[in-house]
Amino acid sequence: MSPDEELLMHLYNGFNARDMEAVLAKMHPEVVWANGMDGGYVYGRDGVRNYWTRQWAIIDPRVQPTRFSSGAGGATEVEVHQTVRNLQGNVVIDRMVGHIFRIEDGLIVRFDIRE
Repeated sequence: MSPDEELLMHLYNGFNARDMEAVLAKMHPEVVWANGMDGGYVYGRDGVRNYWTRQWAIIDPRVQPTRFSSGAGGATEVEVHQTVRNLQGNVVIDRMVGHIFRIEDGLIVRFDIRE
């Protein structure tokens, strides 16, 4: 596994464990992060923290990477199995999505979603 893939596995494992601070530490302070719930982006670690806090209060998302590949311009693309449950435990989304990461100096600087 490449260093970028190891970083992203740490990110996915931390996200699924709801270890927010460990995951945020792997992001650039001014990270640009896709807002999968509302569209658009959130900015900076505090923006991601607020987004996830709000998200986890209303749904229970889980993401499992299935494939890593190199994308355009040095991006890392990840095929992800995404399962979202409501707070009662019922599945509301079960699908494959693409995640695109830009990583610089060992930190995530940008995250995009490809449907």
